[in-house]
Amino acid sequence: MASRAGTVAQPQDLVDLTALLDAYYDVSPDLSDPGQRVAFGTSGHRGSSLKASFNEPHIVAITQAIVEYRAGQGITGPLFLAKDTHALSEPAQNSALEVLAANGVQVLIDARHAYTPTPALSHAILTYNNNAPAGAPQSDGIVVTPSHNPPGDGGFKYNPPHGGPADSDATGWIANRANELLENGLRGVKRIPLAEALNAETTGKFDFLSSYVDDLPSVLNLDAIRDAGVRIGADPMGGAAVDYWGEIGERHHLNLTVVNPTVDPQWAFMTLDWDEKIRMDCSSPSAMASLINRMSDGGAGGAFDIATGNDADADRHGIVTPDGGLMNPNHYLAVAIDYLYRNRTGWNPNSVVGKTLVSSSIIDRVAESLGRKLVEVPVGFKWFVPGLLSGEGAFGGEESAGASFNKMDGSVWTTDKDGILLALLASEITAVTGKSPSQLYKGLTDKFGAPVYARIDAAATREQKAALGKLSPSDVTATELAGEAITAKLTEAPGNGASIGGLKVVTENAWFAARPSGTEDVYKIYAESFKGAEHLKQVQAEAKALVDGVIS
Repeated sequence: MASRAGTVAQPQDLVDLTALLDAYYDVSPDLSDPGQRVAFGTSGHRGSSLKASFNEPHIVAITQAIVEYRAGQGITGPLFLAKDTHALSEPAQNSALEVLAANGVQVLIDARHAYTPTPALSHAILTYNNNAPAGAPQSDGIVVTPSHNPPGDGGFKYNPPHGGPADSDATGWIANRANELLENGLRGVKRIPLAEALNAETTGKFDFLSSYVDDLPSVLNLDAIRDAGVRIGADPMGGAAVDYWGEIGERHHLNLTVVNPTVDPQWAFMTLDWDEKIRMDCSSPSAMASLINRMSDGGAGGAFDIATGNDADADRHGIVTPDGGLMNPNHYLAVAIDYLYRNRTGWNPNSVVGKTLVSSSIIDRVAESLGRKLVEVPVGFKWFVPGLLSGEGAFGGEESAGASFNKMDGSVWTTDKDGILLALLASEITAVTGKSPSQLYKGLTDKFGAPVYARIDAAATREQKAALGKLSPSDVTATELAGEAITAKLTEAPGNGASIGGLKVVTENAWFAARPSGTEDVYKIYAESFKGAEHLKQVQAEAKALVDGVIS
């Protein structure tokens, strides 16, 4: 832990907004530097104007590429355009609108000129497409957000008509075309001035907030929350959910307090994350320190039955309980799955449980106890989209505190992560069961064992990371891990056969997964043991030695 982790940010920690915004417009990327080219990760293109990786040339090129991509796919309905509270989000949204309007794309922006959570964008796309007549033009969307990343970062993500994150085929095409446009000096990019774009006949308004908030009773038992009087403390953490939480409490008559309604593009009110950076990670005890302390002090209105946090675009959730503090995301996923599959009678009785392969194995044991098939997929929420759309995978969740699930009747709610939904579910669980999610997790560990889970980083060169991403099971000759026989060596996800871009090794009571970082010279080792902390350390040490031996 860094010495100032969990303490309130100081002036020296804050980004210079003037420099950040000036660089967005004034800096042009050096395309000979891979770090300054357009690159889509699992959640779109991200970077900082101060590092020449998120600047106006990037955004207009990406937007033009999206225009051409959707035309090639026959997508001619409206494009929903949304932004979060990061300082770079508004200028990037404006740049995108200038290109979209110049290309004659019908665009719908927020009716309140306010911020829009990622799940509200997904919900809007799906609602429009589901209500459209058969054969009618389909809608898609762009959300301008770097999610939980620091205040100096920007992000730009495309969601096609299925409402979820674009797959690698789409993002690969868009990134390649955007880089071509950059290399050609942006020739081929159509663009008009912002004032003209805002007044264009193709630019319209959409009430994202009402569409989302008013539909919540279709996916959650809000009556139970209201009738039980569950006291909710919701912290938007300076993000796009800020207006949503107040409206949720008011429109649905819940005992809900918006803990901190402040929006500050510097996030000066935040407590520092583990590395002394400002990061809106609602699964981090350091970043969530203020809410955790508010929950535990018991006074000054600080006592809630459930307290929740969301990152800047509200696609992630953090759950704080009076008895357990901030829950590990894996623990809450296990509780949510156990509760939902026992209480959603309108769901497909054969619907499977979806999880990423680096999520806790207690989910495997919960799914087995429910008589449900477990589908384990690579990292990335895009893998859950088909199941959520069809109802065959009514829940999809990942270890990084991102999940979504279907409506009461089994139809689709969102196909992107929904932190507001999972945060409200914690209150429903408390209301219906009379127990906190952390108490229910203790019950699960009494039945299935208590796993210990951690992630560490190990140094690796670019060549070693590439080698890790290309491993096959036969490259691993070891037969034991931390004293147990290896039962599986995986380089493809069991649920769908897709490459995991790394390696997972499994024993009866433990596992590890190693994946290369997309942004740093490290690889990540996720590991878990049902035999305690000391055994986990042994698993981690042997995992590092095993991987290093294979890729060196």
